[in-house]
Amino acid sequence: MKVNIVEWHGFSTWHWNLATESHPENSGYVDELCGICRVAFDGTCPNCKYPGDDCPIVLGSGCTHNFHLHCILKWLEQDTSKGLCPMCRQTFTYKNLYPIMTEELVNLQTLIDGHRVMRERFQTDNEQEFEAFEDEDGEQMNG
Repeated sequence: MKVNIVEWHGFSTWHWNLATESHPENSGYVDELCGICRVAFDGTCPNCKYPGDDCPIVLGSGCTHNFHLHCILKWLEQDTSKGLCPMCRQTFTYKNLYPIMTEELVNLQTLIDGHRVMRERFQTDNEQEFEAFEDEDGEQMNG
């Protein structure tokens, strides 16, 4: 019996390998969804045409929620986000797994730092607002 191959279609699949020396339990296939756009990490966020290095995953370090880079950037650009995770409302920080700081990762860090400064300023303003009042003689007033 002789077989002639008339047509052949090759295909491949890929997935993010999130294993690092500090987190070897992350090895293997990650089938989570982005907490913002609800698309699988092996897919693309709404801003991208193709999955891969142009649409990396940002792993939360303060919480365990993960997002596409473009999704978390868009979230943190809003003043109403207050620099908090959209899932659990903890202060959002991320694990930098990428050896090169791209422009988008720099923007992410800038947004996180800006929200941190605003939170600190707000806390300072609130503390000053609740300080004890003094009357004209310098004695503290209860009230």
